Amino acid sequence: MIKHKFKAISVTTNDGIKFPSKKEHKRYVQLKLLQQSGDLLFFLRQVPFHLPGQVKYICDFMNFWKDGSVTIEDVKGLKTAVYETKKKLVEAIYPIKITEI
Repeated sequence: MIKHKFKAISVTTNDGIKFPSKKEHKRYVQLKLLQQSGDLLFFLRQVPFHLPGQVKYICDFMNFWKDGSVTIEDVKGLKTAVYETKKKLVEAIYPIKITEI
């Protein structure tokens, strides 16, 4: 088994989806429950945002709520300098706010 550089433990769901961390898996389960309750219409995983210089930021979850709002989430254990830079760029270029879980 390959060890994650930040010591995260990967998890595979019953859906066959492999998550890089327990924390991201936990958020996925929470979102599935919110979807079943009807509060969350649907959500997307690993949505790319293209940045200048052929750089790409990929959010963990893009959530579409019953009230019409859309939220962008990134599940973080450790915030790297690269992540912080990409987050600032995405928020400057696109009309969104990234929520860290």
